Amino acid sequence: MNRIRIATLLTCFNRKQKTLACLQALFNQELPADVDISTYLVDDASTDGTSDAVRQTYPEVKIFHGDGNLFWNGGMRFAFTEAMKDDPDYYLWLNDDTIMYPEAVKILLATSDQLVQQGETKAIVSGSTCDPQTGKTTYGGVVRSHPIFPFRYRLLEPTQEAQLCGTIHGNCVLIPRNVVQLVGNLDPAFVHYVGDWDYGLRAKQKGCTLWIPAGHVATCSLNPQVTKAAASNLTEGLRKMNTPKGLSFKDATLQPPGEWKVFAQRHGGLLWPIYWLVPYRRLVWLSVLSKLGLTKNKTQGE
Repeated sequence: MNRIRIATLLTCFNRKQKTLACLQALFNQELPADVDISTYLVDDASTDGTSDAVRQTYPEVKIFHGDGNLFWNGGMRFAFTEAMKDDPDYYLWLNDDTIMYPEAVKILLATSDQLVQQGETKAIVSGSTCDPQTGKTTYGGVVRSHPIFPFRYRLLEPTQEAQLCGTIHGNCVLIPRNVVQLVGNLDPAFVHYVGDWDYGLRAKQKGCTLWIPAGHVATCSLNPQVTKAAASNLTEGLRKMNTPKGLSFKDATLQPPGEWKVFAQRHGGLLWPIYWLVPYRRLVWLSVLSKLGLTKNKTQGE
């Protein structure tokens, strides 16, 4: 009997307890008898003993080390590169703050198999996650929410059936080998954000489809948000915007212009320069408020 091999990809930095909890849920999966999981973890220079704790608790995990500058996209790309050398049947992206339900992998695989039977032979399945306290959907798949602006998306709520989506969050994603052979790895043009959205959109351009399965497959809290611009003036705003994690607002994050330009140019069509510049209007407004003395010194830790 042929075994089904899944390579799980994770990256981490100074979240030892969350990383261990994530791995515990992974190793407690109720897997079909013919499924084997291997795990590729990139520790991006953690100083809290993450690697030692993982090595002691889960010695089968393959651990790789970054220099502290990989962030999410770089770390996942590193793990992806290592896993591709072993040519598994599937790749499973997994954020280290995502706690999978015991049947999560089984659900993702069953959804993938069902889609293949329906003729969707190059389908990525992105599992929906929910808040562990409220049960509200937090990540998974997104669909366009505006007829003009191509980068305005809304989160797709899971139902009792698999649903087609526009692109994906990278929290818990099952990607078959034939898709990886077409699309390749995450793009090094991105450091932290938007690499997952870009991957989904590039996959669509190559004839792949993107789906969420029925229901939620894991819990994951939303990243912390702020209620105002996370900077008190234009100078501070520009500085933060050009860091890997960007400048946070209540409902958006302004990324470094170079990274956002790559994304906008690749996926924005003929009007990409407009879509590239539109998000930065917030910084212009921040500058106006700053000059008028109307900003408050509310900042967010980096």
